[in-house]
Amino acid sequence: MIRRFLAVGTAIALLLALTTAPATAAPGSTQDSPDTQFAWLVDASARVPLPADEVAAHLDSPLLSAVGGVDGFNQTLASLGTLTAGAVVDRTPTELRQVVGSAVGELLGTLTVNPAGLIAGLRFSPHLPAPTSWEQVDAALGSLAPRVSFAAATITPEGCAPVHGLNERTARPLGSAFKLYVLGALAREVKAGRLSWDTGLPLRESWKSFPSGVLQDQPDGTVLTLAEHAEHMISISDNTATDHLIHLLGRGEVQRQFARFGNTTPNSPMPTTRELLTLKGFQYPAAATVYTALPQRLREAALNAVGRVPRTAVQPWTEPRAIDQLEWFGSPVDMCAAMAGLWQGHDPQLAKAMSINDGGIALPSARFPTVWFKGGSEPGVLTLSYLVRRDDGTLLTASAMLSDPENALDEATAAPQVLAVLRGALQLA
Repeated sequence: MIRRFLAVGTAIALLLALTTAPATAAPGSTQDSPDTQFAWLVDASARVPLPADEVAAHLDSPLLSAVGGVDGFNQTLASLGTLTAGAVVDRTPTELRQVVGSAVGELLGTLTVNPAGLIAGLRFSPHLPAPTSWEQVDAALGSLAPRVSFAAATITPEGCAPVHGLNERTARPLGSAFKLYVLGALAREVKAGRLSWDTGLPLRESWKSFPSGVLQDQPDGTVLTLAEHAEHMISISDNTATDHLIHLLGRGEVQRQFARFGNTTPNSPMPTTRELLTLKGFQYPAAATVYTALPQRLREAALNAVGRVPRTAVQPWTEPRAIDQLEWFGSPVDMCAAMAGLWQGHDPQLAKAMSINDGGIALPSARFPTVWFKGGSEPGVLTLSYLVRRDDGTLLTASAMLSDPENALDEATAAPQVLAVLRGALQLA
């Protein structure tokens, strides 16, 4: 249900499996650095098609296979045109993130090398110019969807201090951004000593959900620690990991976390991802209409029944379905409060989960050494929220919420634009 940011077509979305090898090379290794390999890639883009021996000398075998061999790599590289190197966003010993010019516009390239120095992961995504004023922020957001809420704020010991907003207290559908509250409830139980990040939680069919995610396809009985469930839930928005944590914690405990973090529009009862997606994908609109007509006191029992509908009976959809009635809700100000609440816990494992995926915002790491991200989407909904720590220690948040109850949003177009807006907002704040 959470969005995956789409690149400009499959050729640009050169999203290739990253190596699981150790992040550092062996002592004395003569491996090529990410910078060296990126420089080769830029140079090679002007010489396509490349000979097989040259490609094999730079790409590792799994990557070359994933992209369709030498022919597939040449075709993809040719579709980008001659690349021109731009600003470096971030570098580590094994990864480089750099802006490049291309035939299809400015892109953010992410290149990873394995211990042998071969390219093991490569990804290009749109990199649009960021606004340089709050007026530009407002204008850009207003063009993206019929309904928009936005807030940028600093986090102080007293709470969230608004810097700029647009309908910032208006609640919108959150999509998978509601998972921040699940993470908060889990961290609270760990801090109290009632649970441990190392506790194993096996997968079970009755708690499995639908994509996004991968755990729904794993065998029942597969054991993941609570830390691994949390990392899946946040980094790839795994719905099955989310529902396992909700069932472990209890629906009521997660609902109370909404209140603890100051959410002004908490769901009661709060559906799991499987329950919500079933209401929208099973006998729609009849089942959804019956549920929304129920008095509050009967809804939890109804959700329990909905959760027993076989997953195979639920069908996908492409247009908005009851996004103002069947969703999780909150405002940009609520998202700031949730991020602040998570930060105040000072939990290293929580911080790890929040830092794995930055959503592609491409903030310069020297100025923004910490970046937390959570997004959410379904047809008609797109939500992106960030917490960042600046190099001077200042904590900032920015959240943008787009929704349209009548028409699906074009995520491939809207997501890069929202990312550019949020990148600009965090640098303006």
